[in-house]
Order: sequence, then structure tokens, then C-alpha cells
Amino acid sequence: MSVLSRYVFKEVLGYTALVMALLLVLTGLYLFLTQMNELGIGRYGVFDALVVVACRLPQQAFTVLPIASLMGALLALGNLARSSELVVMRASGVSVFRLAGWVGVAGTLLTVITWWVGDYLAPPAEQFAAEYKTLSQTNQRQSERNETLWARDGNVFVSVHKQTDFNSLSGLYVVRFDQQHQLQSIGRAVAAAVDQSQTWHLQNYEETQFVADQVVVRHESNAEFHTNLSAEFLGTARAEPGSLTGRALLKYASYLEANHLKSDDYRTAFWIRVARTCSILVIVMLAVPFSFGSMRTSGMGARIVIGISVGAVFFLLAKLLGNARPIYALDPLIVAWGPTVALSVVTAIALARVR
Repeated sequence: MSVLSRYVFKEVLGYTALVMALLLVLTGLYLFLTQMNELGIGRYGVFDALVVVACRLPQQAFTVLPIASLMGALLALGNLARSSELVVMRASGVSVFRLAGWVGVAGTLLTVITWWVGDYLAPPAEQFAAEYKTLSQTNQRQSERNETLWARDGNVFVSVHKQTDFNSLSGLYVVRFDQQHQLQSIGRAVAAAVDQSQTWHLQNYEETQFVADQVVVRHESNAEFHTNLSAEFLGTARAEPGSLTGRALLKYASYLEANHLKSDDYRTAFWIRVARTCSILVIVMLAVPFSFGSMRTSGMGARIVIGISVGAVFFLLAKLLGNARPIYALDPLIVAWGPTVALSVVTAIALARVR
């Protein structure tokens, strides 16, 4: 990288970090205020609320990083334009598209950071926050709530009433069908433990088998159940699509498709996650056209308003398509990539019009 490219790179990242810090402070304050009405429930106090807010900030960072990147790029390039540094760069032979490429390098790094935060930092932190809050208020883990889950593995259907720990289950039903979809057996276990080989060790297992014209009942104090369903998968199935990582969404969507179940919600959530992350690369380059012409004399407030407006339109369009997908049966790729493609076209046209 040249000296100029490194300079632009550092300016964009520096202003983005500044905007991000400001947004996180405001978001953290808002989240903390929303916890005020719950203080005193159980042993949930001020310190617990601060822990919960801190653990939820990574998810908020993942959400606002695209608009923070745009605002940071606008402020960085606006500062360079106001001090006439961009004019000097242009006079020395730096083209608009070359400058956009330098800004795009910063956008690439921000894209990688967003992906890492969204897939590796935010999900476990958000889960810890939910578990910590529930445990502080009720002395009960969030996963211990009575939320019956049904899952399918081929011709076997499993119902789990409660997942008290990561590998501990209770209130299980195992329903088996043959290839002709005829009921073979119904089994019930009080509890089960899942080992690393995904073998379920059932406790107090009672099974009713339907053999020809007979009904056979058997009871085992300990039984083994071999399945492709893991404890991690059950946790994924309980979660909302928007709270899952990209890897978990893709894995669960593949499972649904393998069992001839609808996976549109999870496919859509996966592609929206990918498209939103990749959009940062484009959205920072959108700041380049605003740094030339009449916009270079605009103040910092005007640039912030522009950043918020463009980001708001982008996210509203993405939200609108996401809500319209179930109604109009839109393709997940169109819902996810439509706003990003539109943003790319607008950016390309704006860059081409700069002189």
C-alpha cells in the first residue's frame, strides 16, 4: 500500500471507530434504561443489569456497523475535502475510482470485523446475557422453560419438553414410522443424556410397539437411542432465525431440506446476514461521491444526516422485503441481495458522475 492509501485507510477506520463508540454508548445507555423496571426481581440488581447490557453490545455492534461505516467514511472524506487534501490527491493524478478502491480496502476490513462479531462474538455473548438475566431473576436457566420441541430424523420424530442443560434433556417422546408411513412405535423417557457420539442415553424408557395385530409394551431403565440429532441442534431449533450465526442457519436449513421441510425462513435469514455484511464494502464507497462538488463544503452535521438517511433507506428497504417475503413468496436471494444490489448500482452511478 502507498502512503496515500494507508492515510485514507487510517482516516476511514479512525472515524468509523469514533462513530461506533458513540453509537454503542448511546445504545448501551438505552439498554440500561430499559432494565430499570426489572431491577429488584429476584436478585437482579444494578451490577447484573450492567453485565447484561455489556454482553448485548456485540449484537448491537453487528447491527449498526454498516451505518457506522458509512458515517465514518463520510466524516473521514469530508475532513479530507474540507482541508483540500482530496483536491491535492486529484491534482496528483489520483482518480475517483482509485480513491474509492482505497476506501474499499477499509470497507473490506470492516466487513471481516462485522462477520467475526456477528458469527463468533455476538451469539455467545447474547446467549450468556439471556441465561444470566433469567438465572438472576428466577434461579432457573432460560433453557429450562417449558418449550416443547419437535424434531425429525428420517422416519423418527422426537419431542423434547425441556433442555435443562446443554446435554441433558427431559420429557422425551420417540415416535417411529416405517417406509410406508405406518406407525411402528411410541416411546417415552423421563430424561436423557447426549454424549459426543450423539447417542442418547434414555432413562426409564417405556415403548409401545405395534407389531401386526399386536401391541407390545417394553420397559427399560436405561436404553440407547442413536440419531443424527445433537444437543447443539436442539438448541439451534429453539432459537429465532435472526439470533443464529450464519453457520448455524445454513446447517439447520440443510437439515430441514433433507427432511422435506420448509427452510425459507432460515435460508432468507442466512442470505440477509451475508448480504448485510457484504454491503459494508459498498456502503463505505458511497461516501466518496459526497466528498466532491458542493458536498465538500458541507458541515459535519450535514454529512451525518446524509449517512443516517442513506442507511435508513437501505435498512428500511431490507426490512420491507423481509416482511413481504412470506406474503408474496419472494425468493430468499431477492429478499437478501435486492437492497445490496440497489445500493451497488446507486454507488456506481454516483461515482461515474463525479468529475
